[in-house]
Amino acid sequence: MKKRSNDFLLGAVILGAIVLIVAVSMFLRESDLGAKKRSLSARFRDVGQVQVGNSVVIRGVKAGKVEAIELDATGWVHVRFALDDAVTMPRDPVVLLGASSLFGEWQATITDRQSVPNNREVATMLANAAGAKDGALAGAVLPDVAQLTTVAGGIAGDVASVAQRFQVAFNDSAARELRSSIRSVSQLSSDLARTVRVQSKNLDTIGVDVRAGAADLSRAADKFLRSVARLDTATSSGEVQRIVRESERAAVQLREASERLNAITQSLQKTEGHLRGVMGRADSVLMKVDKGEGTLGLLVNDPRLYRNADSLLVELRALLADVKKQPKRYFGIRIF
Repeated sequence: MKKRSNDFLLGAVILGAIVLIVAVSMFLRESDLGAKKRSLSARFRDVGQVQVGNSVVIRGVKAGKVEAIELDATGWVHVRFALDDAVTMPRDPVVLLGASSLFGEWQATITDRQSVPNNREVATMLANAAGAKDGALAGAVLPDVAQLTTVAGGIAGDVASVAQRFQVAFNDSAARELRSSIRSVSQLSSDLARTVRVQSKNLDTIGVDVRAGAADLSRAADKFLRSVARLDTATSSGEVQRIVRESERAAVQLREASERLNAITQSLQKTEGHLRGVMGRADSVLMKVDKGEGTLGLLVNDPRLYRNADSLLVELRALLADVKKQPKRYFGIRIF
């Protein structure tokens, strides 16, 4: 009897251990007994470190888990998810795989396409994975911490290189040139401010002139309106018709004067032709005189004529002087 009770106790312990192991396994796998599930699939080019059993999150709330990961013949990786039946899907859902912690745990996030991070690689992967024939959602892998660290390290190296180049470029001479440039800019600002003040005064003067011009224009407009009113009055009294008739007579007289002036111009043209002929002949005569041709040319160009005329005048003056002194020698007067 005692042996049977020990066997029963041993069986109960073994059965309890099995139940405990099953319960712990189900707890670790986060199994929900009796809960309705629905299946959903997505395709990826790469799934990173995602494993079966990882969580599926929608709007930050756990909504299921990764049920299976399969690789097809075309190179696509199909991931099947088991989601709670009561979960509401986004309007245009896509699946993003990424690290959920710094300890290597990953999760699948179902989100709207408009909420996808602005990343060129992620957008390219989603565009390539879209349009699956079996209705699988488009999926992409977010950069993990290692990739971000590598990129950050590269950026830090580039920043250090730029800082080193900046330190090499920004030496003492560059600092002096920069200070000189700052002084030049300050002086330029002062000159510009002074110019603005001067030009503001000029603008004030121009504004006064413009206002005066506007006043003059207004007065001119008033005078014009008065002139138009007078013209209207003159038109009603017949003065405009009289002015038009006088203008017509003046136009006729002006036309007659123009015709007379034209005739005079033609006569002057003929006279000019005759005068040109006379001037040509006079020029020919003067050229002959200048060359010493003819009697007049000989008289003009012979210097002996001047000397003889001069001696003749001298002798004539002496004769007149002698006649004044002794007129009886030359004149005989007899009185009967």
